[in-house]
Amino acid sequence: MSRHWEEIQRKLDTIKEKQLFREIKTYLGVDFCSNDYLGLATNSSMLEYYHSLTDLYPFGSTASRLVRGNYDSMDLFENEFASFVEGEAALLVSNGFVANFGLIDSIAAPDCYVFTDRLNHASILDGIRISGAKKKYYNHLDLNHLQSLLQKANAEDPTKKHKRIVVTESLFSMDGDSPDFPNLLKLKEEYGFVLVVDEAHALGVYGKEGKGILFRDLPSESIKAIDYRVYTLGKSFGLEGGIIVTKQIGRDHLVNVMRPFIFSTAPLPIISKLAIFALGLVRSMETVRRDLQTLAKELNDLLTSNGFSITNTASHIIPLLLPTEKEALFYAKRLQELGLDVRAIRPPTVPTPRLRISLNAKLTTQDTNSLTSALVQIRQEWNDLQIAS
Repeated sequence: MSRHWEEIQRKLDTIKEKQLFREIKTYLGVDFCSNDYLGLATNSSMLEYYHSLTDLYPFGSTASRLVRGNYDSMDLFENEFASFVEGEAALLVSNGFVANFGLIDSIAAPDCYVFTDRLNHASILDGIRISGAKKKYYNHLDLNHLQSLLQKANAEDPTKKHKRIVVTESLFSMDGDSPDFPNLLKLKEEYGFVLVVDEAHALGVYGKEGKGILFRDLPSESIKAIDYRVYTLGKSFGLEGGIIVTKQIGRDHLVNVMRPFIFSTAPLPIISKLAIFALGLVRSMETVRRDLQTLAKELNDLLTSNGFSITNTASHIIPLLLPTEKEALFYAKRLQELGLDVRAIRPPTVPTPRLRISLNAKLTTQDTNSLTSALVQIRQEWNDLQIAS
């Protein structure tokens, strides 16, 4: 075995020793882990619309959007989506990771300070890293800490030679919590930074017509002050793709400099056709959104009353915190054996091991009651094992 493969084996052995080894598995059982929040990935109306399409060719887009990979449906969807979230322009890319990564790499540079919530998604952190910008972490949702960092930056760089960019998610996918947007916008007004907000896990679930948490927490005029908003088709829309909403000049800039957009094959043409149809469904699903929030509140209360530790979530994402990686893996394995698909999330993805319980519109109260009963049973099994050992 060459030295390279010996190094790889040592790394894998270390990962396994820390209970952090990951494997790809096919899903089984009741879905408590996907991001198909509105159930559109298997929606019967979506399927009927798909079968009604007569122009399914080409199967692939065949090139980047700047060469021969652009289609009328992509332009139409961008226009409709921008109008939906009250933005000037939108840019469709292959997925949400590319949207965050490519956007931040395109607007940041070594002469920038980028202030990022400590728990922002890897796509955001990787975009900052590749841009060469000076990364400044602020504590999760702690706007006082963010303000202190902004004040320090002003003291170090009073002429503002370095541009300031602040990036946050609107709903954190591993914690289920959200920033205080009214106060964040007050900081933006005071310090004049560029603001990027990722609405990936909120689109479709919150706000009027599912426009997102920003439309739940802010008036439309305030939302217009946000420079870039990032969305995805890979969650509530049941498809795949990323969308960046910004000013028209911002879109023009990204089309000309965003490397993952310029040099990647465009999304499948069928995606934008289905996305236009899905947008109409999402806008009409007020009852589904309301029922999902009710189900989440019921499960939150049920888990808390049964003595489980969860994050400070008021969303459909309910992380159940556990002391160790080994315990999290034990719970997840036993739940899957009982027909309940819940996954263990471990460091470095999150600071504390957990079960990420993600609710969707196909679930019922009976499903969440079954989950709680199973968790109580598994907790007893774990405790018995600890006593026996």
